[in-house]
Amino acid sequence: MPHYERILITGAAGRLGSELRKGLAPLTKTVRLAGRTPFGELAPHEEEAVFDLADMDATIAATEGCDAIVHFGGAALESPWQAVLDSNIRGSYHIYEGARKHGVRRVIYASSVHAIGFHGIEDHIGVDAPVRPDSLYGVSKNFVESLSRLYWDKFGIESVCLRIFSSFPEPKDRRMLWSYLSFADCVRLVEASLTAPWVGHTISFGLSDNKVKTVDNSGADHLGYIPRDSSEPFRAAVEANTPTPDPKSPSVKYLGGWFCELGHPDDPK
Repeated sequence: MPHYERILITGAAGRLGSELRKGLAPLTKTVRLAGRTPFGELAPHEEEAVFDLADMDATIAATEGCDAIVHFGGAALESPWQAVLDSNIRGSYHIYEGARKHGVRRVIYASSVHAIGFHGIEDHIGVDAPVRPDSLYGVSKNFVESLSRLYWDKFGIESVCLRIFSSFPEPKDRRMLWSYLSFADCVRLVEASLTAPWVGHTISFGLSDNKVKTVDNSGADHLGYIPRDSSEPFRAAVEANTPTPDPKSPSVKYLGGWFCELGHPDDPK
């Protein structure tokens, strides 16, 4: 029996959204796929909503008839301020306003490690550590985490904010040996967030069961997420094919990696 009548997935054409499009199908009678361009052929249980998150009316309209939202849309990397403002900040406000106006009971939000990127790797922080963004992109994630807290406390909309680290088909470098989140574990994490009996306002780190543990995710144990994958099968190849980084480099010292070394995105290149 599906848990939901209709789930809206924003960013459904993206790297992770495409995986969620397939992986979340058993949880709902209908998946509404949201993106800026048409999706082409749809499965019988799928429907599409084509709009830009910066368009408030269109975004709110896309939330109508949904009882859960998986919000993975927006700028995916550090971007010029205007892009971050329109897609990540304004766009997420539009999503939560749609949820409030149309009675959506739960939102799963793709936050990021970059919300806490300037914490040191050796600090072993928990989910309740102070925010320390490493970029304007990270600031936008902090904004939406705070926004979702407001909408829980004031309007009773549950949210799970997933601070995803590095989710790719396989680890690309030595940092990802500890920051890796497999696609399958990403789907498991979102599924757990959607099916946990109660989440209130929860922040969770998004990681697979990697050998090196850099953070403490016990504050999100109530989600029931159990990762099944690990970066270990890739370790030998990664270590053989990528250079050993300078241990004094900010990209090595901090959770945010190379984002910590970026300049302001609006500065002349």
